[in-house]
Parts: sequence; C-alpha cells; structure tokens
Amino acid sequence: MILTVTLNTALDITYRVPSLRPHTSHRVTEVTERPGGKGLNVARVLAALGHEVTVTGFVGGATGRALQDHLTSTPGVVDALVPVTGPTRRTIAVVDTTTGDTTQLNEPGPLVSPAEWRAFQDAYEDLLPAASAVALCGSLPPGVPVGAYAQLVRTARSLSIPVILDTSGEPLRRGVAARPDLVKPNTDELAELTGSHEPLQATRDARRRGAHAVVASLGAEGLLALNAEGHWRATPPGPVEGNPTGAGDSVVAGLLSGLVENLPWPERLARAVALSTATVLAPAAGEFDGRAYDELVGRVTVTGEASVA
Repeated sequence: MILTVTLNTALDITYRVPSLRPHTSHRVTEVTERPGGKGLNVARVLAALGHEVTVTGFVGGATGRALQDHLTSTPGVVDALVPVTGPTRRTIAVVDTTTGDTTQLNEPGPLVSPAEWRAFQDAYEDLLPAASAVALCGSLPPGVPVGAYAQLVRTARSLSIPVILDTSGEPLRRGVAARPDLVKPNTDELAELTGSHEPLQATRDARRRGAHAVVASLGAEGLLALNAEGHWRATPPGPVEGNPTGAGDSVVAGLLSGLVENLPWPERLARAVALSTATVLAPAAGEFDGRAYDELVGRVTVTGEASVA
C-alpha cells in the first residue's frame, strides 16, 4: 500500500469557458468536480497505474462530505481522512478553451485545532506500518505547525519507510532538514529554498540541506534529478496545450510508483514526464490521458549519468 498525505484537502471544481475576459459574464460549457489537494491527485494517478493507495489528511463540513462521496467511486483508493470541525476548502480552476490558459482560485483551508492535529498524528502512525512508501503533499491548513512535515518525515524514516515531500516555503525548508528520501520542488520553490536561480546548482544545494534526492520540475522543459547515484535530465518530446493543473502531482505519482517498483532512475523520470504531459491533456487534475501516456513514455529523452553526485 502507498500512503499519500494531504493535510489541506480540497474539492477541485473546473470550469471551462470559450474565452475568459475580465469584467464580463461567462457561459460555462463544462463543469467537473473532483477530490483535490496534491496528495489526492497523486493517489488517483497511482490508482490508475494499478497501485493500492490509502489517502489521509483532514476533511470537514459539507464540502468535505462531497469530497468523500467522490472518493467512494474512485477504484483503488482507500479513504482514511481524519475529520475536523472546519469546512474543507474549494479550489476553482477556470480554463479558457481558446488559449488553454488556466486561472486558479484557492480558498483557505479549515482551522485545525491542537486536538485535531494530535488525532491526525495518531492516525498517521497507525497507517504507516502497512505502507511501502509515503507522499507528503501540499500546503498546510491554518493551525497546523509549520514544522509538521519535518515531524511526519522523521516518523516515517524511523520505520524505514521511504518518503517523498512536495511542498513549498518554510514547510519545505524544515522538511528538507528532516532528510526525506526525495523532494520535488518546481524552479520557483527551489530558488526560494536555496537562493539560487540556476537549477543544477540549486538542486545540489537542496541535497546538501538534507534531501537524499532532488527532482526539480522545470515546467514544459521536463525534470532535473540529482541523487547519490547520479544526475539526469528528462525532457518531453514537445510542448502540449491544455490544463497544467495537477501536472506536478502526476510527476510525484510517477516517481513514487517507480520507487516502489524499484525501477532504474531513468525509467522513473521517463514515466514521471510522460504522466505529467498526459495530465496536461486531461480535463481535470488527478487524471491523465492514458493513450497519450502510452505513446509518450517511450519518447521522453533522458540524458545524464550514474555517478557519485
């Protein structure tokens, strides 16, 4: 079982409009509603790849109940979310179908009490022994300590369970110091963490800060990976147009599935890039175009070498 943690879950709502223009009314041509938050997106992609996944984190209110109703119809995903009093947030993505551009509106998460945080920690510790790997994903809701991910990393590593961290800002800075097996920042998050805007130098600095492996997301240019085994660059065959929401979560799913399947690093990266690109072509986050993925995975270019970093 793979465990994904989403402390700030969301109900993702995607509106598609022919053209998005400020200060005007819009006729929505399509609406999709899905369980959201980075770890839930990761879980749905992993389940589609055939892995058994358990999701945990916080959920509350009417929005939380709607989120859990959607989860019940997601094959391969087990709901182990922890209830809180406050309402789960919503995220609104407005997709301009003419340009492919997406405008994102993210509500704040629920205020989590100290007792609710302790209840989550207990639930997390109960779930860990059955997990083959853990993904800690996304932002922290109000009330959760800024060092929460660092604490969760240490708990997983104390049981020798590999853990991937995908967050930003101070939670990432503290989490890296807890020595996760892998972190997956984008270029902005990496620059904020290290102070360097040169991706290779920044990934090296992130490793020195504690991460065993760093995979930097370079957007449409693919991935840059660095660990003790070597360094690689994975590049998609070409640009695609679509909704990029959730593409980074599919990268995490690709890396995580490759980890538990013990794939060589070049194959993990090719899978992650192909999944990310196929997600851009899908209608909503947490999904990917299966045909596109099958076609793309063999066309991703991976360069680099296995050597001591």
